[in-house]
Parts: sequence; C-alpha cells; structure tokens
Amino acid sequence: MLENCKSAQERWGGVSQLIDQWLEERQEMLVRFCALGEIRHFSSEDPSQGRKVKTFFEILVDYTSAGHFEIYDQLIREGNSYHDKDALEAANGLLETIDATTELILDFNDKYLETDDLTSLVADLSTLGEAIESRLEAEDCMIEVLHSAHHDQSQKTTS
Repeated sequence: MLENCKSAQERWGGVSQLIDQWLEERQEMLVRFCALGEIRHFSSEDPSQGRKVKTFFEILVDYTSAGHFEIYDQLIREGNSYHDKDALEAANGLLETIDATTELILDFNDKYLETDDLTSLVADLSTLGEAIESRLEAEDCMIEVLHSAHHDQSQKTTS
C-alpha cells in the first residue's frame, strides 16, 4: 500500500496544494496503520498501544473527512467545469465504493473509541486494511479520471 501511495503522490501531487496535503495525510495514515499491523498482541494493559490506536484513528478520520468534504468536491467541480459526463459518471460509481468504506471506517472508529478492549483489534485491522486498500484504489481512480479529463482538455485549449 505504501508503494502505491508514493506513486499516486508522484502522479497527482501537483494537482493542487489541497490534494498534496491530503496525500501527505494519507501517507501518514498508512505509516501508522502499518505500525499497528506489526503488533501481534494488543493489550489494554499497555497504554502506549492504546495511544497508538487512538492516534491512528484520529488521522484516519481526518483523512476520511478531508476526502469527503474537500477533495472529492474539488475533483467533481473540476469535472463539471469541463462538462465531462463520462468522468463524472465514473466518479459517481467510485464514490459508492468510497462511501461503503467510510461506513466501515466510522464504525471501526466508534468501536475503539468506546472501549479499551483491544483483544479483537488484530482481526479488525485486517478487515480495515482491506477496506482502506479498496478505498485508496477508488480514490486513485477518481483522481485519474477527473484530473486526466481536466488535464487533457486544458492541453487542447492551450494548443
């Protein structure tokens, strides 16, 4: 996942400062997720583990919120400004995938905000990792579809 994150940042990092910041937040979220994945046994007796989990969830929720309330809107506005119906239609399908992962992320966050019991966290992280991977693929496709449409059309107008 980290390699894909780096290549997405290299490909799309220049789209805007907002997306740059968001991709940096994505990378931080993935680094923290991977660090949690290295822990084989979580214990509520270890306060450092609880802090790592809470910090990860804060970053995950911030990242998720920024996508929904800032990034996706910006990308859709970009597609709308070029009247690219195909790109916008594709984006709507991708948003359905993203929305499904958002529900899982928020449920996961709520579960671990309400408890100090970390005994099922290893299994839950596996499920969450699959959702995150699906989300990142959909986000990358959405950036590609909407940005490529904008980029291609802006190249035609400057030629």
